[in-house]
Amino acid sequence: MIDVTALGELLIDFAPKSVNEAGYPTLAANPGGAPANFLAALNKYGCSVALIGKVGDDMFGRLLLGTLKQAGIETRGIVVDPDQFTTMAFVSLDASGNRDFSFARKPGADTCLREGEIDRELLLGSRVFHFGTLSLTDDPAKTATERAVALAKEKGLLISVDPNLRKPLWRTMDEARAAIEWSLRQADIVKISDEEIEFMWGLTPEEGARKLLDEYGVSLVYATLGPKGCLVANRNGSAIVESPKGIRVVDTTGAGDIFGGSAMSRFLKLGKAPTDLTVEEMAEITRFACTAASLSTQTHGGISSVPELQDVERRLAE
Repeated sequence: MIDVTALGELLIDFAPKSVNEAGYPTLAANPGGAPANFLAALNKYGCSVALIGKVGDDMFGRLLLGTLKQAGIETRGIVVDPDQFTTMAFVSLDASGNRDFSFARKPGADTCLREGEIDRELLLGSRVFHFGTLSLTDDPAKTATERAVALAKEKGLLISVDPNLRKPLWRTMDEARAAIEWSLRQADIVKISDEEIEFMWGLTPEEGARKLLDEYGVSLVYATLGPKGCLVANRNGSAIVESPKGIRVVDTTGAGDIFGGSAMSRFLKLGKAPTDLTVEEMAEITRFACTAASLSTQTHGGISSVPELQDVERRLAE
């Protein structure tokens, strides 16, 4: 049995390395896509993982498949489409390493995944199913995602959701809110940022976490607070865990995904239901995830920036 199967985008992130005299950036290509980053962290920390998605039959699609295999991610659920280009994201960074995205995705291969292309055996042979909302921006991937979620729920899999809001990919913000709303109502475990809570409801992270637990039926919430850390909560209580200090941030791309995968890896090792976690256990999970995510920002990329376990443990020991 596979621990976690995710569905969603697999793409190339182009990150700036330098700027020429005319102001144009020199870009470095890095493997990315939120579900892939999430799974890379899970596998790095001892869990078996698989991805369902689609890439183009092109140079970048082939490179991505090779990268996933090297990262220990099962790829038999990934369709290679000769008629579509692999999706590309262009990342701009400010002085603090915070990023903004532009996408070449009209369409991109990831949006063209069809319901009939979902590997049902792979999906239903998993403990956890994870998805975000970028696979809900366009059909046929939207319908494929909805069907995959329905199959996972029928089978009794734990459902993990990260909204991963990317405003440029939505036609309207009302469509984005509707997709996030639907996703959150499917979830047992949610990783959501303070900015996404503000976008959805205009609430504080504490109020947003409580709303998810009380009104949406979510069992475990990680409300990330950027460089400040994370609020974690279930019906047994909550805790705020600070991120480690003194991190020199180069690129925050993938940090939230690496947080999510790292947290899931620690959660699965406990072998408990999310409703049964004590506040102390939730804090321990979140401390590990905050540390892994923080260390990942010291280098570029998503999949390639997941820190080694011994580096995370060494920082935690400090």
